[in-house]
Amino acid sequence: MLDVTKLLVGSESYGNSIRYADSARGYLTGTRAGCGPVVAWNMSRTCNLKCVHCYASSENKKYENELTTGEAKAFIKDLGEFHVPVLLFTGGEPLMRKDFFELAEYCAECGVRPTISTNGTLITPEVARRLQQIGVGYVGISMDGMEEIHDAFRGVKGAYQRSLQGIRNCVAIGQKVGLRFTINKHNVGELDQIIRLLEEESVDRVCFYHLVYSGRGSKMIEEDVTHEQTRAVMDRIIEAVLDFDRRGLKKEILMVDNHADGVYLYQWLKKNRPEQAEQVYGRLAVNGGNRSGMAFANVDNLGNVHPDQFTQHHTLGNVRERPFSEIWTDDSIPLLHDLRRRREKIHGRCAACGYYEICNGNFRARAEAIDGDFWDSDPACYLTDEEIAVGEGARL
Repeated sequence: MLDVTKLLVGSESYGNSIRYADSARGYLTGTRAGCGPVVAWNMSRTCNLKCVHCYASSENKKYENELTTGEAKAFIKDLGEFHVPVLLFTGGEPLMRKDFFELAEYCAECGVRPTISTNGTLITPEVARRLQQIGVGYVGISMDGMEEIHDAFRGVKGAYQRSLQGIRNCVAIGQKVGLRFTINKHNVGELDQIIRLLEEESVDRVCFYHLVYSGRGSKMIEEDVTHEQTRAVMDRIIEAVLDFDRRGLKKEILMVDNHADGVYLYQWLKKNRPEQAEQVYGRLAVNGGNRSGMAFANVDNLGNVHPDQFTQHHTLGNVRERPFSEIWTDDSIPLLHDLRRRREKIHGRCAACGYYEICNGNFRARAEAIDGDFWDSDPACYLTDEEIAVGEGARL
């Protein structure tokens, strides 16, 4: 995640204490020394919607062999002992799992901060209060644009209004909530309206996600925005952050799933705010860019461990057979070993990039989706050859 607000105008949040902590520099198996990674757990594949860009290809049906409550608690207990800072409950739709609240509360008891990624349609006032009571640190609710586009993407008419009501129910009681917006060519024109929605609905945070070609999203390679559109999105986000700051509105805007954004922001600062550029570069270098298989992990509904949620066809082990902490620290697992030393494997434009240390090769899933080569360059890098060339202002 690239916290554009933090880097441009300064802001403090729990996530930033992990994202830009000096103790994280160079750490291979967690967010910092003595801690495990942030873990996203697809606790259930069942979902009440059918989103066209779903990496889990979820449907509204029961899936067999998902982790039981007891197995899930053993998994969560191990995460606590491994000092995992955050567990993201995701799906499918996590609120469709009957033991969600029991497991989220247990997560907090184990010293792991519970967060949830949800479509928001099931967040009634009572659910919002329960989330707050058990200590859910953050509720991320997916929005794909305004009503017509959102409902089309979610595959269910009325989804937009139900999601919006879920957001309002969280805002009403002070539960931290934010929007999650996945950018594609069908909704990129809704960007301004989403930014306005933050202000209109008193929402303090939005994460703009780049499309990663995985699950049903792998069919959307041709649905991605162009490199020129991506640059325009970044310019609009920078403008929005500065505008909110000028007007004294505390809004947190983040870009997710394309680490070329960090390079773009740094180069924007060199041109427009040179006095900030080197400090921001230092924070980006500490963060280290893409850290799938390092500071970020995914566990699916069956207990399989993956480098991230977009590489679920690459399995590192299963928490039913071996604790997550043992799997994650096993350097003999070939893919883990290679991801932690990926510069030796990556080739193409990424290998020669002068900003490798703040991007780390971006997303392997996108590279693999294009030509089957896991170590090829990420096709979603929108920077020109001149912008990434080794030279003045570039770093090796």
